[in-house]
Amino acid sequence: MSYRVAADIGGTFTDFCVFNEENSSLSTHKVLSTPTNPGSEIVLGVSELQEKGVLNPKEVTWFSHGTTVGINTVIQRSGAKLALFVTSGFEDVLEVARLKVPDPYNIFSRRANPLIPRERVFGIAQRNLKDGSVVSELNEETVKLALKSAKDMGSETIVIALLHSYANNKHERRIREIINSIEPEMAVTLSSDVWPVIREYERTVTATVAGYVQRRVASYLTAFQNALKSAGIPAIPMIGKSNGGVMTAELGKSDPISMLLSGTATGVIGAAEIAKKVGVSSILSFDVGGTSADVAVISNGEPAYSSGEMVGDFPIYVPTVSVTSIGEGGGSIAWVDDFGVLKVGPESAGSNPGPACYGQGGAKPTITDAFAVLGLLGEGKLGYGKVELDISAAREVLMPLAEALSMNINKTAQSIIDVSVSGMFLETTKLLSKVGADPRSFSLLPFGGAGPMIGCFLARELGLREVIVPPTPGVLSAYGGLIADIRNDFIRTVMVDLDETGLLNLRKTAKFLEIEATNWLRKEQDFDGVSKLDWSADMRYRGQSYEIETAFEKKDLDSLIIDGLATLFHETHQSIYEHSDPNAEIQIVNLRLVISGEVPKPKFLTHLEHKKIAKSLTSHTVYLDEKEFKASLFERDSLEPGHFFTGPAIISQNDATTIVLPDFDVKVDQFKNLIMSKRKTLNGD
Repeated sequence: MSYRVAADIGGTFTDFCVFNEENSSLSTHKVLSTPTNPGSEIVLGVSELQEKGVLNPKEVTWFSHGTTVGINTVIQRSGAKLALFVTSGFEDVLEVARLKVPDPYNIFSRRANPLIPRERVFGIAQRNLKDGSVVSELNEETVKLALKSAKDMGSETIVIALLHSYANNKHERRIREIINSIEPEMAVTLSSDVWPVIREYERTVTATVAGYVQRRVASYLTAFQNALKSAGIPAIPMIGKSNGGVMTAELGKSDPISMLLSGTATGVIGAAEIAKKVGVSSILSFDVGGTSADVAVISNGEPAYSSGEMVGDFPIYVPTVSVTSIGEGGGSIAWVDDFGVLKVGPESAGSNPGPACYGQGGAKPTITDAFAVLGLLGEGKLGYGKVELDISAAREVLMPLAEALSMNINKTAQSIIDVSVSGMFLETTKLLSKVGADPRSFSLLPFGGAGPMIGCFLARELGLREVIVPPTPGVLSAYGGLIADIRNDFIRTVMVDLDETGLLNLRKTAKFLEIEATNWLRKEQDFDGVSKLDWSADMRYRGQSYEIETAFEKKDLDSLIIDGLATLFHETHQSIYEHSDPNAEIQIVNLRLVISGEVPKPKFLTHLEHKKIAKSLTSHTVYLDEKEFKASLFERDSLEPGHFFTGPAIISQNDATTIVLPDFDVKVDQFKNLIMSKRKTLNGD
């Protein structure tokens, strides 16, 4: 017997998915996260799964893991003390940035201070041109002087980002050699290793973030590896990547920038797989944990990808699953500002002490406490029996808010939910506006511990057609890690015209990238399964400031089909901007390659649907929209394909609680998903 296991460590809970490859059964589990003792939640979870009889650690052949340690390091500003070596004259690269206001709708908005203060930025005498040619050789004495100053200032890591090093990184590599010879314990990060692309700020800030988190990520991954060993698991540990794939944890120590959004990305991958099964083309994935909510657009079963995603206050320009983060989750704390206005978040109660209703000593009111006060969490235990609801504690922490707002406690709880949903509505509509999408054409797929709890409320505000709750919504991010492919991105700046000479150059670069990608997959990842190559190029009309990514087939390069590539670019430009110029000259800036090692996917059985009304266990008094209702209570395990019922209802299961509003109908599909649809009135509204 063999098992595939995935874990997702969140701010409150650590989620587990276990797939038994012999009988195709899927088991799930949750334990409380232990941020002060990383790795211990893995050991505890594996131990409890073994006690339940669903896992033999010695027979685990795959163990993947998603983590937020990297992004949290940036958000909390708890990374390494950095120094930056740049080409002399370009010391202000991080401070100048792109001169963009973070929030164009706020005149008081200011860019965050860089991770490296100006006094720890050092100019190095050297100069390359954009084609990689050297016009001024490296002055090694300036390197030694900069290193001494950086060391005297307490720097722990040196980031090296020289002008045009994407075209020629000889000087960056030589500086590293000098540092290693003088200060062998000093960590060094090269921008040309992290992401070798044109545009100095983008490459420098990405390298800076990579250097900032590297030590902490490496230490965490070592603890993770040791935890698996102590749990008796022989499988090579894998770590989730921001691009929705996975890689070995060992490689993650030297490539931390690739895994900053790993926990977020694997959730979207899991949601995309559900969308494919259900056959819904347009889905909003809605991942709500204890601290934040993440929204992503999925079209035709595939998530959107982008570069330049924000990690805390800073953009990173490696490919990532495109996600909008909202600073509101189940543990977000409600408070009243100096003007008497109710606010929710961004501070969170986390896993310790957590919401007051968890009975762990929480003393501040949270979104989850508001749901508990209104009776919307039912009457049972949460988190696989780890948490027993303490309604009285929730009411107690809400009372000061109620008094400050001059409201009764139920109205206060409803207001907390309304404010949080309003914030989620705002950020979600911004995301849909960017892609030019009508929310009414989308289904909502809520997951995470708090997603099904809030999903119906958000869908109602957005006017979405339906809500789809998967069978194990609380652990869908872990499930995404279970099915994610081994994946990596490769890029080279080429800066050629789209003509015969340019295509000849692309063919040479493509051969180099393909060899590099294949070596990464076969040798560094030790993967011998089926692989796939996806090619694209960053292209633009001559004179444009920014380019757009255009996918193409390798044969378009092999056969030198200039017109074919041009047509693809025109069509892509037309789809984004609603115009194109077939007569304009085209430039290719970057060549991209994505290699994927296809991991076997669990095959789940479908079930026959026998249409019948589901019988509730009992009813329960809840308060919604300032009205009292009798809500039906259901255990998720008792619901079978074909069952249907109407809201209001509360559906309890080990990993999440689903709330169905009064104006929604529910049916259970062949995969045991809950399909919740807004009930139509006589006038069609």
